[in-house]
Amino acid sequence: MFSDSAGSTVLLIFIGAVTLTYFLARKMWGHDPREPPLAPQSIPIIGHMIGLSRSKFNYYVDLSEQTGSPIFTMSLPGQKMYVVTDPELVQTVQKQHKILAFPPIEAKFASQVCGASLEAQAILNKNVNGDEGNFGLSMESYDAMRAGLKPGSQLDDMNRLMIQEIAKSLDSLQPRKGESRRIGMYSWLRDAITTATTRSVYGPMNPYDDKSIADAFWNSKAPIAARAKVAKAFEAYYKAGGVKKASALAQNRYQAEINNNVPLEDIARYEVGGSIAVLVNTAPAAFWTLLLLHSHPGVLDDIRKEIDACIETTTENSTTIKAIDITTLKESCSLLLSSYQEVLRYCSMGTSVREVMEDTYLGPWLLKKGAMLQMPSRIIHQDANIWGANVKDFNPRRFLPEEKQNRPRDTCFRAFGGGKTLCPGRHFATNEILAVVAVFIARLDMKPVEGDWKLPTTANTNVAAVVMEPDDDIEVEIRTRPGFEDVQWAINLNKSEKIFAMVTEDSVETE
Repeated sequence: MFSDSAGSTVLLIFIGAVTLTYFLARKMWGHDPREPPLAPQSIPIIGHMIGLSRSKFNYYVDLSEQTGSPIFTMSLPGQKMYVVTDPELVQTVQKQHKILAFPPIEAKFASQVCGASLEAQAILNKNVNGDEGNFGLSMESYDAMRAGLKPGSQLDDMNRLMIQEIAKSLDSLQPRKGESRRIGMYSWLRDAITTATTRSVYGPMNPYDDKSIADAFWNSKAPIAARAKVAKAFEAYYKAGGVKKASALAQNRYQAEINNNVPLEDIARYEVGGSIAVLVNTAPAAFWTLLLLHSHPGVLDDIRKEIDACIETTTENSTTIKAIDITTLKESCSLLLSSYQEVLRYCSMGTSVREVMEDTYLGPWLLKKGAMLQMPSRIIHQDANIWGANVKDFNPRRFLPEEKQNRPRDTCFRAFGGGKTLCPGRHFATNEILAVVAVFIARLDMKPVEGDWKLPTTANTNVAAVVMEPDDDIEVEIRTRPGFEDVQWAINLNKSEKIFAMVTEDSVETE
């Protein structure tokens, strides 16, 4: 035990250390009155860290309501953060994509999450922001992603493979006539979407066909070991020539890395990050869509009528065949599409992040070099001044064409980000989610095992996620929809020149 004098000495040393740290931080990251206003924090230096750990994605919303400013400053230990809350200011940020840059942040994130070697990190950081031209791994990887995921024949090929896998999963799920099945709703969706997505991206030698690899990818309890296991599987996949039979997306990404002399071990490690991009948000988005449509009275019946109207019924060898075309769904099912967009508004919590590359002004506010800038979608999506008094309600009709005059401009919908970093996979994800949701609704009846529908909590959602993740699964009982027991199903994707406009940029593409 310490004596009283010794205890006092320790206390004084501790107070002195905290004080010194505080003033050093003030010197390094002091607040200039020309910068955006400081957001209040309950405890100096660490208050925001505590707030983020407790409230996660809702903490930004709380701070926005407290400051009432279109942009504010958060002082974090060793890092200054600007948070943009106004849609108009977000548009200004997106126009300054060289000074307020995303690629340097993505490179740091990819190297840390994927465990890349120092050699690979150096390759990725070469001309990372494209300041010297459109070359280097960072810039060429962006081009590879956009080329493989833009609407057209290459994306259609991926989509068709994906929806056939969704069809197989639903065939396996459907109970026998007169029987029912119990499943974990989120678990089933995650497995079905993992299989459909990875087979369409990585082809017939898909590493995720090994269930142990798929399970390792989703293992949050031992992420480092799990990541290494998945990377080793990709290394074997590349050595066996699996990528030669893969989608244009996978081939484009691989070729960009080969062209920039990335070691094969690191190509495999980076592809774990590529899997994260195509997988982690689709399953929760499909989960919330199915759950919210089933738990809101009357909505499911109305959407079923829309879907039923799109089903083509034929008879072949005395067998009834019902076919659904995803292109037709997008063109004809306005309530389904509105509900999907509302799910993304209601459940998204992604944050667009930028690094301030040099001192600059954003309107009247000074932004300092080295600081980070965030644009949390949830602040905008939960703003009653933008969306109206019912902003906290799930309103499946909010995005109907006839409701356009009652909602804000399209730039206020931030589920896919925007500008140069607009999610390139939004069309593929939309097709996949609509396929699984629409055909599930058309074929099956579902009810919760434990009484009424209850929305699970989302407190453990990863801060890097875009869509909230349920803390717990929901056990459901499913039956074949009455009158549809002796039916064979087909899911198709017809070519369409029309792009479903999810965001402002899509509207521009269709003009």
